[in-house]
Amino acid sequence: MEIERKFTLKKLPENLETYPCHIIEQAYLNTSPVVRIRQQDDSYYLTYKGSGLMAREEYNLPLDKPSYQHLLQKADGNVISKRRYVIPLENPQFTDDFISFSTPELVIELDIFAPPFAPLIMAEVEFPSEEMANAFLPPDWFDEDVTMNPEYHNSNMSRKIM
Repeated sequence: MEIERKFTLKKLPENLETYPCHIIEQAYLNTSPVVRIRQQDDSYYLTYKGSGLMAREEYNLPLDKPSYQHLLQKADGNVISKRRYVIPLENPQFTDDFISFSTPELVIELDIFAPPFAPLIMAEVEFPSEEMANAFLPPDWFDEDVTMNPEYHNSNMSRKIM
C-alpha cells in the first residue's frame, strides 16, 4: 500500500545538492489501472498502481534494461524525466489530535521535472498510515497540497498534450 501526500513548493530547500539524487525516467503502458515502467539510475521496474489519490495499492517488479527499452517503445503519451532528491524530514509535525508512540522516520522525495514539464517541482511524503498522512503538517517551504488533484499525478501528466 502506498500512502503519500503531494505538494508544490514555495522555494527549494537550502543545500539541495547535499542530498542523495536519483535520475528517473518513466513512461506509462496504461493509466487505468496504472501500469508504469521506470528507470531509476541503473535500476528498472514495472509498477502496478491501483485506484486512489492518497492511498492505493502499489506493486513493483524488477526489470532488466532490455525489457525496459522494449516496453518503452510501447508506452503511450509523454515520457516523464526528473531528478529526485531524497531529504530526511527532521522533526515532522502533526496536528494536536494525532497520537504516536514513536517518532516516524519520514523522507521528502523532491522531484524537479525536465521538459516538457519544467519548471514543475513537487514534493511527496510517504506515510505508514492514512491517519498519520491526514495529521501531517507540512514544512513552511511547502506550498499547495495537491494530493487530491489528479492533474498532479504522473500518470495523468503523461497524457497531457504538450
